[in-house]
Amino acid sequence: MDTMISTDPWAGAVQDIIAAGRRMDRFGWVPATAGNISRRLPDGRIAITRSGGHKGHLTADGVIEVTADGRAVRAGDRPSAETLLHCQVYEASPDVGAVLHGHSVASTVLSMMEQGDAILLSGYEVLKVFEGQQTHDTTVRLPVFDNDQDIARLSGVVAPYLGRMPAGYVIRGHGVYVWGGTMDVALARLEGLEFLLACELERRKVAR
Repeated sequence: MDTMISTDPWAGAVQDIIAAGRRMDRFGWVPATAGNISRRLPDGRIAITRSGGHKGHLTADGVIEVTADGRAVRAGDRPSAETLLHCQVYEASPDVGAVLHGHSVASTVLSMMEQGDAILLSGYEVLKVFEGQQTHDTTVRLPVFDNDQDIARLSGVVAPYLGRMPAGYVIRGHGVYVWGGTMDVALARLEGLEFLLACELERRKVAR
């Protein structure tokens, strides 16, 4: 019997999020219930992971719909406290179709070691995964924002930098935010960024 492939946009977004969660879990970027994943549908609806779920074991019930300002559409659904950080990326960039947030060891440790407001990534071939980068012979600035449990306040700090962060950004001691026009692009950028952060962490270990 032929397998039926759903053409429903919502079902497609849910499957993208489930697949992304499994991939991020496989690399150890979303331990325990950490991280969140979202996708914007062509009609503007936003699908995002429900608060508290393990991203490596997502089911369709673990994905909910939120409004453009981060409120759950269905009564009783509880979005992540950081949903607003996803929504502001979508609002600032009409071409963005997916946003990923992970908590890797490298992003957490490096952002706590870094005393400045950015981690500078220079000379790596993988820098070309980020939009606008054509050569390894360049430096990409990855902003580091101090962690804040007041997400509305944190989003206000991040807002002026949107549109000027090709590699995404890091919340200090917390994790990375990366996005792209499609889920595949966002995942490629996340994988590239995590590789670079792991390289930077190794270089700092060797230099000590």
